[in-house]
Amino acid sequence: MSLRIAAVFAVSAALIGATPAVAAAESGGAGVPTSNPTPAPAPAPAPAKPKRGYYAPTTVRHFYSYYRGYRTYRGPVFVRTETGQVLPYSTSTVQSLGSGGSAFRATELSGLPHLVVPGRTARYIHGLAAAPLRAPLAVQEMIWAGNELIGKPYIWGGGHASFIARGYDCSGTVSYALHSAGLLTWPEVSGELESFGGRGVGHWVTIFANAGHVYMTIAGIRLDTSPAYDPTNLEGPRWRPLMPGNPGFVVRHPNGL
Repeated sequence: MSLRIAAVFAVSAALIGATPAVAAAESGGAGVPTSNPTPAPAPAPAPAKPKRGYYAPTTVRHFYSYYRGYRTYRGPVFVRTETGQVLPYSTSTVQSLGSGGSAFRATELSGLPHLVVPGRTARYIHGLAAAPLRAPLAVQEMIWAGNELIGKPYIWGGGHASFIARGYDCSGTVSYALHSAGLLTWPEVSGELESFGGRGVGHWVTIFANAGHVYMTIAGIRLDTSPAYDPTNLEGPRWRPLMPGNPGFVVRHPNGL
């Protein structure tokens, strides 16, 4: 009899010291008060990853991350000669190639080297753009032509009476690059470039045009006279990071590129 009483006291003590949920479970849910505690909040869903296209960063964080990479390329750089040779780039290489009777062919206007880098993306090297080795020659020529315009002032209407000008506006800049690849025979204004080539984003080259402005991206970098989204805030034609977005522009591309 004493053993049975001891067992009853032991079970009662266990039920009293247990949590309501445990006590209810152990006693079959009878004779133990229960409560309705506030449920823990559901974890917030993970934010969706932004879709990053080839031609534009899609968030401000992506833009600055891209810009840091755009400015800090440290990979190999080469020079393409007139005969098609690809030689390691250095100041001494360019000087030796550029002195009398060499195979080196600098751009006709500025004497700049034709810089190239491995891969499919153009890179920014000491103020110039280096064309990707895997790009078609027309794409490389547009990049080398864009280098010729760096440092030219912005002049409204510049580059329209002739491809050769003291300064360039937005459409004069884009026209100059297209002409260098044999894609345009006469400069066009931004409104005319709204119907240039084919619709949509190109594989290598994309033109963004409206009635008031035009710029282009070539192999992952942007040729533009506007300093928008460019931390240097310098005006005039030059290479800049890609824009986070391109609202309000008609998107075109050279056929085949």
